[in-house]
Amino acid sequence: MNDLGDAHLRTLTLRFMALLAADTQDQLAWLGGREQDTRSVVEEVELLCRVSEGLGERGVLGPEDLHDLQTIGRRLGGIDAVGRSGLWADDLPVDPVWDDVRAPARRFLVRTLGDWRQPLPRPASPAVGGR
Repeated sequence: MNDLGDAHLRTLTLRFMALLAADTQDQLAWLGGREQDTRSVVEEVELLCRVSEGLGERGVLGPEDLHDLQTIGRRLGGIDAVGRSGLWADDLPVDPVWDDVRAPARRFLVRTLGDWRQPLPRPASPAVGGR
């Protein structure tokens, strides 16, 4: 990992995996009432999963890591337009896809950092990605 861009992408991946791995109540607390669109979250994770393929090609991520990211990307990619149209805080407790992505996100973090329980990333400002 000699490229600063790779290091930055790896850090972004770890932060997003920490958020996806967290329990629903912790995710809702992280949102703190911000109106984050589900669509924005799904698109960010899908992009991150696609970009991470390059990290695998350069040896920054291992094959198991890529497998978990691809699993997450496929599962989120299956959310239809209706499922993406609401607020993430409303969807988190009721849409089973968020439970489905929790397991591969946790595996990824355990393999990479030794424990899936990680500090959640600093939230973006309310104007970013919200309604």
